[in-house]
Amino acid sequence: MSGDDRRRQLLDVAIELFSQKGFGGTTTKEIAAAAGVTEAIIFRHFATKQDLYQAILDIKCKCDGTVDWMAELQALIDVNDDEGLFRFLLKKILEFDREEPRFCRLLMHASLEGNELALMHNAQMAMPVGAKFKEYIAKRQAAGALRQLDPTVVIFALAGIPKYYAMQKYMYRNADVTLTDEQAIEGFLDILMNGLRPAEHKQ
Repeated sequence: MSGDDRRRQLLDVAIELFSQKGFGGTTTKEIAAAAGVTEAIIFRHFATKQDLYQAILDIKCKCDGTVDWMAELQALIDVNDDEGLFRFLLKKILEFDREEPRFCRLLMHASLEGNELALMHNAQMAMPVGAKFKEYIAKRQAAGALRQLDPTVVIFALAGIPKYYAMQKYMYRNADVTLTDEQAIEGFLDILMNGLRPAEHKQ
């Protein structure tokens, strides 16, 4: 196996084990055994377990496609497409949890462990997007297009609703969640844009 292929294999095995047992609960000996190599091979590619963990976080934070979807996000912002922008965020959150369940579990373990390195990387991924959305929401509120609510509350609603749904569907595998992601997105979007009360009962 080439050096690059071995490195990718070790990262993949480590993601699997870290997602199951967390950083503190996983040893380099276990990673080596699962990869079918010696610990010396791991340390040939990564000086410490922390370096291996750092490499995983760096890869996920710089994943392919980030530049493209950030450009798509900006295009929606530029034309004040509220519904399109919110649909885009809902879709991306569900896509990430559906396609990266191991990394989502890894980050959950990091939160439970208080792993500062992982939490810092997670913040670096989320903060730029959150800042863009808060700025946009405030701008649209000033234009009278959106209700006057704390933009932070709006962001938590936008991100929290699909995140909880994805957790139930992809992490807990809740059999009661039978909606397709597309159906869920449109339902969430309707609630976010129009609320729950029928028009005749709105004040």
